[in-house]
Amino acid sequence: MSTVLQAVSVGFRYPGRDAVFTGYSHAFEPGITVLKGYSGCGKSTLLRLLAGYLAPQKGRVETPHGGSPGRTFQREQLGFMFQGHNLLPYASVGRNLEICASLAGMSRREIFTQTHAWLEKLGMGGYAALRPVELSGGQKQRVALARAMVKTPGVLLLDEPTSGLDDGNTGVIQTALAEYAAKHPSAIIVVATHDARLLPLATRGVVEFEMPAAG
Repeated sequence: MSTVLQAVSVGFRYPGRDAVFTGYSHAFEPGITVLKGYSGCGKSTLLRLLAGYLAPQKGRVETPHGGSPGRTFQREQLGFMFQGHNLLPYASVGRNLEICASLAGMSRREIFTQTHAWLEKLGMGGYAALRPVELSGGQKQRVALARAMVKTPGVLLLDEPTSGLDDGNTGVIQTALAEYAAKHPSAIIVVATHDARLLPLATRGVVEFEMPAAG
């Protein structure tokens, strides 16, 4: 069984636009890989391809447990942090995490324990009853990261996790990621960012993205 998440000769283009990838290959190993590049270079598209939210038009994506990234992989093995947070607007902060954990098949005790542990770790323990609309941008970022981590995923994909954040909020996220990688050495963590503050987190290197394509 493979221990990597890999793109194999992947090609993808959005309708009516230039190709984003025409034969991209890379194997992401356990540890933290940083995808570095400016907006529009293809980072977000690659994360969605790796997650199975987009399907490659040629080539394939292979998950660490074999096969392509389908629904079971997404529910049970994947943690994904969207650039726009993508929190459920009418659910409380705590409920956002609980729903994610429930879909992964966690027990009620595990859901309760993990939800409270991650909110506390990210400084959001006192906000569990609030809805996302009542939070600041930095608080939403931390809740989104907590939701991505709540099921202890083997694959963690983060899209611009510190975009627009001050050093304080960025430091909280940096610490959480470093601790997660240390505690779960088999986890594959891919961070797409243009934020140079995150580069020291990379334990598996920095992948440069420079092509002028839509992402």
